[in-house]
Amino acid sequence: MGQVKIYGLETRLNPLKVTLSEAVHSCMVEAFRLPPDKKFHRFFPMEKENFMFPEGRSDRYTIIEISMFEGRSPQAKKRLIELLFRRVFEAAGIEPNDLEITIFETPKTDWGIRGLPADELRLNYEVDV
Repeated sequence: MGQVKIYGLETRLNPLKVTLSEAVHSCMVEAFRLPPDKKFHRFFPMEKENFMFPEGRSDRYTIIEISMFEGRSPQAKKRLIELLFRRVFEAAGIEPNDLEITIFETPKTDWGIRGLPADELRLNYEVDV
């Protein structure tokens, strides 16, 4: 399970939603072995006056936040970050300097899915990768 939020300037983010979604999902499938049908992405296109970011970043500055169950190894998370920097650049032209990635992990007991706490679900994929 992984919930992905992507933030950026609306003028830059809106035209790239499908491209970014495909690139991000391919990274999640490869690094975390998620099933291809487990795609949960939300986009937050922001007006310029509502999206402050530091000097040295361009108007392509993008933030990717990933919320997920705990259990992935440090190697899998590092692999995901490596893949995201590469594939987002290849697919959307967003330079690594303009991309920030944050992974938030929570215990399965802190997720509610399909009427159950996630630690009581039978998943069709492994989380401990």
